[in-house]
Amino acid sequence: MPRLVLVPTPIGNLEDITLRSLRYLKEADLLFAEDTRVTHKLLKHFEISKKVLPFHAHNEHRFLEKSIDIIEQQECTVLVSDAGTPGISDPGFLLVRACVERGIEVECLPGPTAFVPALVSSGFPCDKFIFEGFLPHKKGRQTRLKILAQEARTMVLYESPHRLIKTLEQMLDFFEPERQVVVARELTKHFETYHRGNVQEQLAYFKANPPKGEIVLLIKGLDD
Repeated sequence: MPRLVLVPTPIGNLEDITLRSLRYLKEADLLFAEDTRVTHKLLKHFEISKKVLPFHAHNEHRFLEKSIDIIEQQECTVLVSDAGTPGISDPGFLLVRACVERGIEVECLPGPTAFVPALVSSGFPCDKFIFEGFLPHKKGRQTRLKILAQEARTMVLYESPHRLIKTLEQMLDFFEPERQVVVARELTKHFETYHRGNVQEQLAYFKANPPKGEIVLLIKGLDD
């Protein structure tokens, strides 16, 4: 019976890959990858040789049916993203949904994802939270921030270093300047850092120190 397995890959530190993930990468009939070049580097590091086909945001609609046909011809197909768990702000949802609709077994292994360690380390309440992924780049961006300003739960967002300052500036239009924010950067990597402070302080800091690397932005919920 054909099966699709979603395998999380390290978000920075290669030691974070699990033994189970390595086994599936070795045993799979083929791999679908967000960027085949990135995946080949990972496979080479762990001395794995495997056929890898592209499945990314630019082709997932066009090649969805073809990808399902390929999966149905294999016993085990693995889907990986460049880093973290496929489907979490990365391609994967459409493929999973199509497999479910076609009766193909879907399995997702536990493993690396950036927002969980960032949330737990933030010091903000994490018993209830809202994960936003990336904000809209243009249309609906400010509307979304206006809604989030009234959110009581801790908010978790992914952000590009090139848009972080813009996001903090826009937050000042809807959030009070004293709202506490944590900017978690380069998680699991050598230069992992957590910058803590309110919106105003964070904006001033990153204007003076332009951000680099992958960023998780955490916002404390509205106090009662």
